[in-house]
Amino acid sequence: MLSTIVVVPCYNEAQRIQRNAFLEFAESHTNIRLLFVNDGSTDTTLDVLKSMAAEAPGQIDVCDLPKNGGKAEAVRQGMLAALSTETECVGFLDADLATPLDALPLFVDVLRRRMEVEAVIGSRACLLGRRINRNGRRKLLGRLFATVASQFLGISIMDTQCGAKLFRGSHDLKLALSEPFLARWIFDVELLSRLKQQRQSSQQSPLADVIFEQPLDEWFEIPGSKLKATDFLKAPWELLQIYSRYLSPWSGGKPLPTLAEPLMQPFPSQPEDVIPFRRAA
Repeated sequence: MLSTIVVVPCYNEAQRIQRNAFLEFAESHTNIRLLFVNDGSTDTTLDVLKSMAAEAPGQIDVCDLPKNGGKAEAVRQGMLAALSTETECVGFLDADLATPLDALPLFVDVLRRRMEVEAVIGSRACLLGRRINRNGRRKLLGRLFATVASQFLGISIMDTQCGAKLFRGSHDLKLALSEPFLARWIFDVELLSRLKQQRQSSQQSPLADVIFEQPLDEWFEIPGSKLKATDFLKAPWELLQIYSRYLSPWSGGKPLPTLAEPLMQPFPSQPEDVIPFRRAA
């Protein structure tokens, strides 16, 4: 299996985080490590995360951002930190586990089997045999946004905003993460836009040729989401900014800055006599 680090951004998740689910997953999937990014939480989230890391050394680690910068920046910093290691794949997953952890091995397996694929993105498609439980209004708004975003990207994507995505570690991915995102909530679309721009400027195959949409077996609407209906009203403006900066005919293919240095180095090497995983009694 491919070595993988999955970034889990956290802001005030102390009461919601499913501690045992993460620990059990880490114990049974040693090729997939979990990197939690504490985004300036004001509750006891950092303490909870540190206790999890102490129970699963080498499998779970924590990056602490003292100041809240938003989900987009937490994901970016976490992915940069993950890419500073020798891992082969890097992705992100929402802390509330609306997308169950069991989806991650399926994502990794796609990248293992299909060398041409550079990114696997979850899709909350309501197919027979799946259990996709979404709020009706959010489902409608999300589908409308995905349709518009697909037109801007020039790629037909069913679900742009599912909070589960996995990328093959690459120079292009590092470059795409080199500067903060313009978008606060639809950074997923901005990341894909940056990758598309890079592939066009270097005359690589179209981005659509290297993306794989993986239908999820399960997805559940979790109470307490920080995404509000009013945030959808901000999405069109963010989408216009993304299009103007990266995809429009007048963007001129402006390159991103040179590679950014990660703020943190996760998963410090363990001494040989340290047991890589030990659950507390």
